[in-house]
Amino acid sequence: MENVNSAIETLVQSSNTYFLLIGAIMVFAMHAGFAFLEVGTVRHKNQVNALVKIITDFAISCIAYFFIGYYIAYDTTFFASASDLAANNGYDLVKFFFLMTFAAAIPAIISGGIAERAQFYPFLLASGLIVAFVYPFFEGLIWNGNYGFQSWLEATTGASFHDFAGSVVVHGVGGWLAFVAVYMLGLRLGRIKDKRLVAFAPSSIPFLALGTWILCVGWFGFNVMSAQSMDGISGLVAMNSLMAMVGGIIAALIFGKNDPGFIHNGPLAGLVAVCAGSDIMHPIGSLIVGIVAGFIFIKMFTFLQQTKKIDDVLGVWPLHGVCGAWGGLAAGIFGLEALGGLGGVSFLAQVIGTVLGITVAVVGGAIVYGVVGKLMSLRLTEEEEFKGADLSIHNIASEGKD
Repeated sequence: MENVNSAIETLVQSSNTYFLLIGAIMVFAMHAGFAFLEVGTVRHKNQVNALVKIITDFAISCIAYFFIGYYIAYDTTFFASASDLAANNGYDLVKFFFLMTFAAAIPAIISGGIAERAQFYPFLLASGLIVAFVYPFFEGLIWNGNYGFQSWLEATTGASFHDFAGSVVVHGVGGWLAFVAVYMLGLRLGRIKDKRLVAFAPSSIPFLALGTWILCVGWFGFNVMSAQSMDGISGLVAMNSLMAMVGGIIAALIFGKNDPGFIHNGPLAGLVAVCAGSDIMHPIGSLIVGIVAGFIFIKMFTFLQQTKKIDDVLGVWPLHGVCGAWGGLAAGIFGLEALGGLGGVSFLAQVIGTVLGITVAVVGGAIVYGVVGKLMSLRLTEEEEFKGADLSIHNIASEGKD
């Protein structure tokens, strides 16, 4: 009997490790989606820079999270023998890999907002600081119960802040960090002509679409595998993700007036918003959440095209920041039993947690970008920006002309 129990335990451990490893790989693959979404949106003279930023940000994020961020969030280090680290089929190592891909999504989100006029190394340094300190601070508060915040919230409102897969923890924080960086950088050259704001057309709709498809596929690993074990897997999460995704597409199709850029960002808006409550909402509720998210993205992105202070190239603030905040609130609405959800949530708790996430991002971003900006310039010179980041930073140009 002991041999049978041991074999079952080993099977469970190895299954959980494999399950989470597949999730980590799927989220890792999403970074290719971030890269091609940016490549398809920026002008040709900045395409190489977009590709380089995403992959180097990932490397810096991994190092920062491995040595500092993961410890801040989960009080765990890797200063142990390999035999200790490999215990339980190395599940704890795979868990780090999975959560690190989430952390690395923060700089990938920011990258799209600051495109075409940001210096390379200063923002690489900022990415490391954010993943080492800012993001894991809030991640630990919500997903590890650090500093008693969740306990206080539950005692005060009757429920903790519910964010199953990171509408606020990942996307909201990333989007609002991007907002700070974009605000500090200001408008790209050429955005104002004859005292009017002009928009730059995407350089490649096929690349933009490819990025969206990669992100959509990987997102099912992002959401479903957030259970982090086989016994926690739920088809409800997959179904809710699907319904929110198509809701975002429908909203973008209708309110975006057939614009391909809007249509390919619509599903991402829906997926961002459904992350928080994907494990507790009814599929119809998720559909509504996705439709609202698609509408929010289009209206907020259109608003950005009319402001002379915020030049968010990919619209990452409305897509991740605003839709992420909507997702945090939506979990407290459509997660209620009265609206077909599984319950166990408080709208007040969702409001408090969402506002706290935005506050941490804005304050943290102001500190990080403010300090880095004092040490070195955050923005390319006018000549460098005119030439494009590809030639100015990497001394190479992608094919094609603007």
